[in-house]
Amino acid sequence: MSNEQNRRRRRVTYVWKPEMIRALREHMDMTQRELADLLEVRQQTISEWETGLHTPHRSTQKTLSMVAERAGFPYLPQTSEPSVDGDGAQHNGEEQQSHAEDLSAAPSQSS
Repeated sequence: MSNEQNRRRRRVTYVWKPEMIRALREHMDMTQRELADLLEVRQQTISEWETGLHTPHRSTQKTLSMVAERAGFPYLPQTSEPSVDGDGAQHNGEEQQSHAEDLSAAPSQSS
């Protein structure tokens, strides 16, 4: 792995907001207890994350992102540096996050 890839990997910040944690759990058709068992935390901890009382630790947020990827949950991690699109416009991680929220809220379209 090149130094550039390592630097790029370090820029990724996993930010899980309460509504996204709940959406992931519901996407996976799990109870709070089942998700807690999967993440090796207490059920009360999941409840506190979903109500916004507490935020998952950084390592747990990374684990949530890996679980989401495996489950096919549309989630984009925030980046610590703004990215520039083809038009030269800067985009920060919150815009990426809101895009992921839009994807999770959109009804699935069937052909």
